[in-house]
Amino acid sequence: MAKPTLNFVCQSCGAAFSKWSGRCDGCGEWNTIQEEKPLSEGPAKQALVGRGRAVALTDLNSQEAPPPRTASALGELDRVLGGGLVPASAVLVGGDPGIGKSTLLLQAAAAFANAGLKVIYVSGEEASAQVRLRARRLGLGEAQVKLAAETNLRDILTTLDQERPDLAIVDSIQTMWSDNVGSAPGSVSQVRAAAHELTSFAKKRGSAVIMVGHVTKDGQIAGPRVVEHMVDTVLYFEGERGHQFRILRSVKNRFGPADEIGVFEMTGGGLAQVHNPSALFLSERGQPAPGSVVFSGIEGTRPVLVELQALVAPSPHSQPRRSVVGWDGSRLAMILAVLESRCGIPFAGLDVYLNVAGGMKISEPAADLAVAAALLSAREDTALPAETVVFGEISLSGALRPVGQTENRLKEAQKLGFSTAILPKGGKAAGSKAMKLTRMGDLSAFVGEIFGAG
Repeated sequence: MAKPTLNFVCQSCGAAFSKWSGRCDGCGEWNTIQEEKPLSEGPAKQALVGRGRAVALTDLNSQEAPPPRTASALGELDRVLGGGLVPASAVLVGGDPGIGKSTLLLQAAAAFANAGLKVIYVSGEEASAQVRLRARRLGLGEAQVKLAAETNLRDILTTLDQERPDLAIVDSIQTMWSDNVGSAPGSVSQVRAAAHELTSFAKKRGSAVIMVGHVTKDGQIAGPRVVEHMVDTVLYFEGERGHQFRILRSVKNRFGPADEIGVFEMTGGGLAQVHNPSALFLSERGQPAPGSVVFSGIEGTRPVLVELQALVAPSPHSQPRRSVVGWDGSRLAMILAVLESRCGIPFAGLDVYLNVAGGMKISEPAADLAVAAALLSAREDTALPAETVVFGEISLSGALRPVGQTENRLKEAQKLGFSTAILPKGGKAAGSKAMKLTRMGDLSAFVGEIFGAG
C-alpha cells in the first residue's frame, strides 16, 4: 500500500498532515493548515549512479588561516556574536514586535560600515525613506549604508550578487517571497526557501547575512524550526515594555559561547550599551525588605547580579495561587515541595508570588537557594542583610549542590560592594578572602541558621 503524501502543512508550527483539518494537532491553532505543492521526488536512485561531479577534499590540518572577525563599536553585540562578525556567517535575530530589532540592526549596520565593511540594509516592511527617517532620528544619517526596499527574493539575491557586500541585513525573513514557491509570503514554505537561499548565498559569496525573524505568541521564532538549524547563530532580543533596557541573548552560536547576553538601554536616541548590567539591575533596590534576595548568576560567560522578590500572603481561595515572572514555574513548585517535605515549612493556604526584578529571565538551577531564601524571608517577614548574595542548587533530598563558576560569582558580588555570600559546601572560592562565606550542607541547616524556622 502506497504511503500517503503529506501535502498539508501548518503555517504556524510547520507540522505536516495527509489531509486538511481545521485545527492543528501540533500547536492547537485554528485555520492554519494549508495545502502546499510537494517538492519534486526527482529521478530514481539508480539514475544517479555515475552522475555528478567530484567534491574537493582538504585535510583537517591545512594551514589556511581562519576567517578574521570584524568588531563594531557595539561591544555588547560583539560579545553576543562571540567576538565580532564572522564572514560568510548567517545570523537569525528574533524578538517581540516593537522591542527594537530594527533599531538595533540599523545601529549595527552603521557600526560595521564605520569599521570598513560594505553594508546593505534590505527592508521588506518599510520604504527606504522611512528607514532614512529613523536613521536621522538615531543620528546615523551620515552612515555609509546602502538601503533597499524589496520583498522579491530573486531581485534581492541578484542585487547582492552584483554588489558583493560584506554584510547584508534582511528585515524581515517573513516578508520575503520566492516566485518558484507556490504559497503566500510568510508561509512555512516561503520562510524555509528564503532562509535557505540567503544562507547559501552567504556561504558561497563570503558575505555575512543577518535575518530578522518574527516570533509567535509563545516567544519562538515563527516558521519551521529547520530555519534555526540552517543558520550559524540564533539571537533573541528580549525585554519588557515597562522597563528601559533590552537583552540580546544568544541561544545558538557556532563561533562562540551560547547563552551569552548583551544588555542595552532604550533611550530617545536609540539603544545605548550597558557595560555593567549588575549595577543597572540593582540600581532601584532600596532598603532591605522581607522577600528581597540578591542572586549572583552567570549568563554565558558574564556574571550578573539580580534581585529576586517574593511575596507570601494568605489566600482567600480554596486553591492558592502560584505566580512566577522571569523564572520557571515548575521549578518553583519543586522548591515549595522540598521546603514542606524536608524542612516542615508548609505553604498550604498561602498565595506565592515570585518576580525577577528588572524583567530579567533566569533559567539556571543555581537560583534555587536564592528563591528559597526569598520565599522564607517573605513568609517569616524577616529581611536578609543588605550586603548578602545567595546562590546554590537544591536537590529533591534537600541537599545543596555546588554550582559552577563560583569564583566569578563572588568576584562580581565583591566588586559591587557585597561582603557576605551564602552558598553550598564544596566548589572553588579562591580570590574571595575579603568576603565572608557561609557554606551550607543542606536546606534544613540553611533554614535553621538563617531564619531559625523549620
